[in-house]
Amino acid sequence: MKNSIQPTNQEKVMRENDFIVSKTDLKGRITYGNEIFIEFSGYSEAELIGAQHNIIRHPGMPRGVFKFLWDNIASGNEVFAYVKNLAKDGSFYWVFANVTPDYDAAGQICGYLSVRRAPKRSALQVIEGLYRAMSEAETKAGPRDACEASLALLMGVLKEKGMSYEELIHAL
Repeated sequence: MKNSIQPTNQEKVMRENDFIVSKTDLKGRITYGNEIFIEFSGYSEAELIGAQHNIIRHPGMPRGVFKFLWDNIASGNEVFAYVKNLAKDGSFYWVFANVTPDYDAAGQICGYLSVRRAPKRSALQVIEGLYRAMSEAETKAGPRDACEASLALLMGVLKEKGMSYEELIHAL
């Protein structure tokens, strides 16, 4: 279903008091999505539950961002990130996401929880430029080396600014 979606330039803007919440298992399959997630994604609950979370991945998002995110949450760390998502109708919506591991009673990671809210509009100008450069680095590097190329670009930007990833994201 996702592969046939043609992205449009139509943006859905999150309302200030909205929170999009979803949970996945360890493989990234959706196990829960709140009503706001269903609304913005355009999918029904039945279409979302059991689907890979990347069903809403916008093709304009660099793969390196998701590699960074998954590497960090799989290691037990939380991650904050600006993410452009693709709705079922081809529209897009930006979110400021907080993704954390979810633990079972034995203290083992059993899945992941993501809470997204409306992003700062001023931050999106910076993020869009960074993500465009990361995507260009991925295209230039080719599929095999795409993630490494865009992550190297991101790390170079952080080094140039003298900031950690977290410092950059929260400074925007």
